[in-house]
Amino acid sequence: MQEIIIITDYKGYFGSKHNASPYRSGMDIDLLKMLFEKNNFIVTIENFAKISFSKNYENTIVIYTGSEDHNLLYKSYIEDVILGLQNLGAMVIPGFDFLKANNNKVYMEILRNRIDPANRFNTKFFGTLQELKDNINTINPPVILKKSAGAMSKGVFLAKTKEEVIKNAKKISQTKNLLFDIKDKIRRNRHKGYIPESTNRNKFIVQNFIPDLNNDWKVLVFFDKCFILKRTIKPGDFRASGSGYQYKFDVKAEFPQGIFDFCIDYKNKLNVPNISLDVAFDGKEFFIIEFQALYFGTTTQEKSKYFFQKEKNTWIPKTNNFSIEEIFVYGIKEYYSKKA
Repeated sequence: MQEIIIITDYKGYFGSKHNASPYRSGMDIDLLKMLFEKNNFIVTIENFAKISFSKNYENTIVIYTGSEDHNLLYKSYIEDVILGLQNLGAMVIPGFDFLKANNNKVYMEILRNRIDPANRFNTKFFGTLQELKDNINTINPPVILKKSAGAMSKGVFLAKTKEEVIKNAKKISQTKNLLFDIKDKIRRNRHKGYIPESTNRNKFIVQNFIPDLNNDWKVLVFFDKCFILKRTIKPGDFRASGSGYQYKFDVKAEFPQGIFDFCIDYKNKLNVPNISLDVAFDGKEFFIIEFQALYFGTTTQEKSKYFFQKEKNTWIPKTNNFSIEEIFVYGIKEYYSKKA
């Protein structure tokens, strides 16, 4: 039997679940344990602080929760623990790269470039406003600017001129701290040639704006089962995520042929069991706007009456009787069985 460790946060919570009770308490950890045990796993539940680094984790599966805490301070701690476990030989699912990319658009773009180096967004990323200014001649508006951290289209701006690029970059990269800035000014006055720290050090990305899109699709893939939501862009806006405008689920999602094959292929290239994909289609080609491989929203799965699964080269809608815990465990189990 295969050992698996489920790592919860300091509250005892694991993962994301739209209809969690209490609010934002994640998946039912007891149900997860029972489901894994029914599938012949030996289950241990721990929190991050109780992980020992003197043990041998070779051939042990580790699944873990993410975090979207304020300033991502606890997430940084989670990253330390998961990277440590991965370096000790644990089979971390998903791998550390996907934790690093979660709520981190800069690193997500770095991962994207591994499998899609010619992607149409031509994304550039910067750690300071000054770096953008130094490279402004490489930016060709209209472009989209995004804070590296954030979801639901927060911290996302459309810039139609280079002046707007700099203005919006200044807004989303701001890191002003009155006490620190005063001390830095004193250093500048005392030490000739001293260059003060930038007051705009929040990392961000700049990418091509794709015009004439009326909607995108949120597709959740749990190994080989796909759940889909169509998200229409409001008139006068350019963002679909988080608006709630004219959402259509499952068989009503008006999706183009080939979307599920595209999503499965993308998931397989990233080598993860479960994934959330924001997908757009320009009439000829599909492309990924963003992806997450852990701690992603589950609304699309929980509100869908049907999911889609391929049988004899045809994507068939099937009644969705899965809880989020059941479909999550299904994805992990099938992924592991194919790797074992």
